[in-house]
Parts: sequence; C-alpha cells; structure tokens
Amino acid sequence: MAPGAQAIEGALAGNGGPLLKEGPHTYKDSVRPGERKRYTVELDGTSNAYVSAVAAPKPGSAMGPMDGIDVALEAPDGTPCGAGRHRTFLSAGGAYPVADYAERVPRAGSACAAAGTYRFVLERGDAAGGDGAPVPVELQYVTAPRGDEGPGGQGGPSSTGGTWASQAPRMPDGPGRAVTGGSGFNDAAEVGAGSWKDELRPGETRFYRVAVTAGRQLFARARFGAAPSGGASPYVSGGVRLGLNNTARGYVMNRTTGYQGKPAVVSLATPPAASGGGVAVGDAVRGMRFAGWYYLQASLSPRAGAGGTGASAASVAAAVPVTLDVDVAEARPGAPAPKPASGVVPAGDKARDGRLRVIGYTGVGTGSALLAGLAGWTLAARRRMRRGGA
Repeated sequence: MAPGAQAIEGALAGNGGPLLKEGPHTYKDSVRPGERKRYTVELDGTSNAYVSAVAAPKPGSAMGPMDGIDVALEAPDGTPCGAGRHRTFLSAGGAYPVADYAERVPRAGSACAAAGTYRFVLERGDAAGGDGAPVPVELQYVTAPRGDEGPGGQGGPSSTGGTWASQAPRMPDGPGRAVTGGSGFNDAAEVGAGSWKDELRPGETRFYRVAVTAGRQLFARARFGAAPSGGASPYVSGGVRLGLNNTARGYVMNRTTGYQGKPAVVSLATPPAASGGGVAVGDAVRGMRFAGWYYLQASLSPRAGAGGTGASAASVAAAVPVTLDVDVAEARPGAPAPKPASGVVPAGDKARDGRLRVIGYTGVGTGSALLAGLAGWTLAARRRMRRGGA
C-alpha cells in the first residue's frame, strides 16, 4: 500500500465512519469476505466527486469466483448517487488488483446535488471457494469542477466528428526498450508511444502510466512470451491480462486471454479521452472522461509457468517476458462515439492540449498525491454498489 497512507477502519454499522479528506490524502484499510464498511465524505454543491477503492489480494492467492468489491456513494438521506460499481478479482486466471470509484455529478433537482456529509460504502463479496483472508484496500477522495463536463453536463464540441476507431493507425512492433513496471498506481512506470520490454513472474501485476490528452485514443498490446519452464504448462483460462484505469482510478476496461506457456497477445483500444460528457454510456466511455494519466496493468496468472498450480507454481516458475506496445493517436473515424467533455492532463505534460486542466496523481498502493500545478482540480468520489459484471 501507499507509504505514508493513513490507517483507518470503516464503520461496520450505522451511518457514520471515518472522514475521508479531499485531495492528496491516501487511506488504507482492509475488508473481510461479506463485510460492508462505511466512510464519510464532505461534498460541496458544485463539484464532481470521485471516491475510489483499490483492493489488492496477495499475489498468488486464489479468490472465490464471486469475490470482489462493490463501491457506492449515498446522499445524507441514504439515496444512492447513481448505480454502484462491482469488480471481481478475476479468479479464473488469478487474483488481480481491482479498482474503481463511486461518483457524484450534481444535477439540478437531484437528491445528490446538495452539499453535505455523504457516505461511501465498500463491500466485499463471498469468498466461498477461495481465500477468506482480509484484503488490503486503499481509498482516495478527489473532486473536479462541475463546469469541466461542458454546459449542462452534455459535453462540448466534438473533436472526433462523432466517431472513433477501434484499431490503431499504426502499432509499434519492436523488441522494446527495457522498463520495470510498478507495483501499483503509486509507482507506475511512465511509458509513451513505442515498445517496452519487461517480465512478470506468475501471480504478478505490473503497472505503467501513459499520458492521454483530449481527443486522443490509447491503443495498447501486451505480447507475453513463452514460459521458460522446461515442463508442460497447464492451460489457464484468462491466464494473461491487460487492464486499464483512469487518473482517478476508475475502471476503463479489462482484457484477458488464455495462456499455456506459449506466446499470447492481449490488446485494447479506448474511446477518445475527455469524450464521456455528463452522461457516459458504458464502462470504457465513462472511464475515458478525463484527459490525464491512464494506468495500464499487465498480469500473469499464478498458475502460469511451471507445471504446478496456485502459489506453489508462482514460487518456482521463472519470469515470463512481456513486451508492451503503446500508441496514443488522434481519434479517427470509426464506430459511433459519445459527445466530448474536457478533462485533466498530467502535470508536466507541456506539449499537450492547453485547454485541459492539469491533474496528476499517483495511485494504488502508495501515498498518492496530486501533482503540482492543479489548475482548479482536486479529486474525490461517487457511485453506488452493484453486484455482477467484472
């Protein structure tokens, strides 16, 4: 977890719970199977709010098929602020870190539009068939000015002509420059367009951050190499993974494929950044509502590699090479796309779109702090828990 993160304990009953402060504050807690923990946040009546939770099972652990986390945000009177979010640990291929936020976008007449003390609720699923140990979680609350969604929350003029492509105009395909991915959002390795070479041991997830500005799409591909183990490897459904979260740790998408110790490829393509508008449709569009840092995650199942399974395999299998190909391109005509909204750009990204505000912040597992130069942006959260869908 984040070095320096403040340890807190969510309330198991009632309407109270520890206060999560807005901005560069990081909190850590843990959650047991079936537990429903409560925290409080103070929201104003004008800002968009995002409260995130990151759950990180121990590498190599096996989680139950129904296990995961739900996050939700509730108004002072208990009214849910939109649909909750549910993320599973993807146990078919191993227990991977998961993250998402609940959000509040104030709209006239909404029960969640007023300023007040709101409740963030985190719930863990049923661990039956898997590891029932407490899972560490990291929490953050950030806000963004309401006006940055565009007038009326419907977004501004489209920079993509109303369409976006699902394939990159070009894709790097080289041997890759050496990089060592981070253990979480906190220490994610910065990468840009090009090919990047790393390696993963079974059960590991590596994090990388990519700057994506308004009107641009992110295309990424992870090329997993052959397992160096001498013996036969079991086929693992969902054995390799490429995931993506946004600058506020919101879920964007997750791609997996099977792995049997032979080369495998996983790819993803996003809608244009800052194109979600006030009413996002689908996880990917919702997740790409910002311009800023996006966090790629490459994962290798604990069952991959050596002929064993579970943690025993992770302890003896050698590392598997992985090459991450990245391209960030201007959105091109393709499939229908939603109306755009402005967003956030990472601090120090001087050659980027000047109309976007700067936000930067490190994430999962470490003390995350907003980068210098926040032009009116801070971070926080909203959303209600819902079971189903990883």
